[in-house]
Amino acid sequence: MFNAFERKIAARYLRARRGERFVSVIAIFSLVGIALGVATLIIVMSVMNGFRQELLSQILGLNGDIGVYGASAPLTHYDEMAGKIRSIKGVTGAFPIVQGEVLMSGPQGGATGGIARGITQDGLRQLPTVSKHVIAGSLANLTGGDTIAIGGALAQQFNLSVGSELTLILPQGKATVIGTIPSIQSFKVVAIFQTGMQQYDSSFVFLPLGAAQTLFQQSGAASQIQVFVTDPDHDEAVKQAIVNAFPGTGLNIQDWKQNNDSFLAAVTVERNVMFLILTLIIIVAAFNVISSLIMMVKDKARDIAILRTMGASSGSIMRIFLMAGASVGVLGTLIGFVLGVLFCQHINEIRLFIQHLTGQQLFNPTIYYLESLPAELDWREVTEVVVMSLVLSVLATIYPSWRAARIDPVETLRSE
Repeated sequence: MFNAFERKIAARYLRARRGERFVSVIAIFSLVGIALGVATLIIVMSVMNGFRQELLSQILGLNGDIGVYGASAPLTHYDEMAGKIRSIKGVTGAFPIVQGEVLMSGPQGGATGGIARGITQDGLRQLPTVSKHVIAGSLANLTGGDTIAIGGALAQQFNLSVGSELTLILPQGKATVIGTIPSIQSFKVVAIFQTGMQQYDSSFVFLPLGAAQTLFQQSGAASQIQVFVTDPDHDEAVKQAIVNAFPGTGLNIQDWKQNNDSFLAAVTVERNVMFLILTLIIIVAAFNVISSLIMMVKDKARDIAILRTMGASSGSIMRIFLMAGASVGVLGTLIGFVLGVLFCQHINEIRLFIQHLTGQQLFNPTIYYLESLPAELDWREVTEVVVMSLVLSVLATIYPSWRAARIDPVETLRSE
């Protein structure tokens, strides 16, 4: 498409000589702008992908993919129902839980609200978010009526360790002859887990199923059955199979999308808005390419006229400036691609280095719910960003190149 003559002239025009420094500086700024735009877009989209994936893995790892609830009352035949659900194709696990809100208090005073969840040993083993992140004690000791497993942030808040006692207070209380009094019970800490999600580590506690039934006065009943499936993104068939397995019971079945619809919608909207905003950086850099190329055409008008009189065609002139302008965009895109990918692959090392230099915590887990800054490269998105940048860079060169090809050599040389 481009012959040796056109490549040589385009390369010559990109090298600044005396009196041409200003045009070259604008071209350099255009290259830097495109590189920064591409790198920033890749980094931000990868961080948002990682943030979404990390949060969803934490949420699904603790709450299951599908929740089966009673129509208007707790589930009584939960063991039979869980066994029947486990036999459905696509289900990897199903277990009952008893859950409720409590007020938690440590032995040294202070109180905080949280969620107490009663669960069986088999069910606890199906929660890798908890079972594989025990930092003290053992979940095997979570038996009897007075044992509890707590998160690391909660243990730090109340200065608890394995063997300490945590008091749970139910706001509903018990009805007595003198009125309703709060239900208070102390539990011995047998395990401390660290999921990495601040919200769970500071507010979730686990009890044996029987102890939770006694605490919440739901003897022989369960709040829900949590179901895990092989493909959470396509769980409609499993939901329909559960409905068919229990006809006429009026079960309330909700999947993880319904339970987290506001969160998913917020993340999706934020990703789209950030993509549009950061794309403007590349568009602005493309306009810089246009301005620098227009100035180059004006500056090289006499050279263009001489080339035309020596036999260069208007198409050849257009290709020369297309190559000169597009090379800035292509080089900037490649630099931005490399910078973006390398930054994403070493993002936590960079974060720790900046924290060490500034002495400030850049990623507070109490605000962002995560203890590290995740980044997940989606190569399809990266390809889209690179292609978009290349297309914009090439489109930015068309008009100045067309203007260069339209220069009349006779009029230009006469004015010179």
